[in-house]
Amino acid sequence: MRDSIKSLENGVHVTVGSPGRVLDMLKKNHLKLAYLKCLILDEADDLLSKGFLENMKEIISLIPPECRICLFSATMPKEIVHLTNNFMNNPAKILVKNEELTLQGIKQYYVPLKKEWKLETLMNLYKGLDIAQAIIFCNSKRGVENLTEEMKKKGHMVSCIHSDLLMNERAKVMNEFRNGATRVLISTDLTARGIDVYQVSIVINYDLPLQKETYIHRIGRSGRFGKKGNAINFILPEEKESLDNIMKYYDTVIEQLPTDLSEIK
Repeated sequence: MRDSIKSLENGVHVTVGSPGRVLDMLKKNHLKLAYLKCLILDEADDLLSKGFLENMKEIISLIPPECRICLFSATMPKEIVHLTNNFMNNPAKILVKNEELTLQGIKQYYVPLKKEWKLETLMNLYKGLDIAQAIIFCNSKRGVENLTEEMKKKGHMVSCIHSDLLMNERAKVMNEFRNGATRVLISTDLTARGIDVYQVSIVINYDLPLQKETYIHRIGRSGRFGKKGNAINFILPEEKESLDNIMKYYDTVIEQLPTDLSEIK
């Protein structure tokens, strides 16, 4: 924080930060918005959701009236678009249909199973697939930690990341993953957005995402930079309807994983 304060005191053209840090700097009078020309919200649907919304409302209330606001996200649910009416004045909107969101180059599969079969199924995938680097998503921090522990017990080199880790711990994990020191990253949705790792060839949804909008953010990790990739979804019996909703929402086909894994390129 000391370096950030020093930079702000010296004068800057662009400031980048999380809502909490930005608001903290504003309240301590280290960051001043009197001459702010543009406020950009990347992953806007996430920043305007329940976890960040109050902070964002307060920040927006402090910007000059002539400041331009720009929102960007691969997904923008209707309720978020409606919310923007409260603070945007006659904005230009560039909205693409869900089916136009880029799932090109990503082969999608599902595996129907029972909860107690998940770990064994994952181990079987490891034996049958040539994995350069993979991200495995779980819906909770406890799920991430449990799966990491189980895989390490079985002799696999894996790393994990979630919001309870300190910022320098997260940076260390991501650097090791980017550099190829670890081939498998087990994560919550913390890494579903905005993190590019070129070598990721497969994404496994160990837990199906709770929100259908999150699906494209997760599996897009395996198809970055025009590369081809694979996404495999573990589906419990009670999640079949959720899977159908995802296919309908994105106008896409998710096939059942073939028995012969050599068919997956």
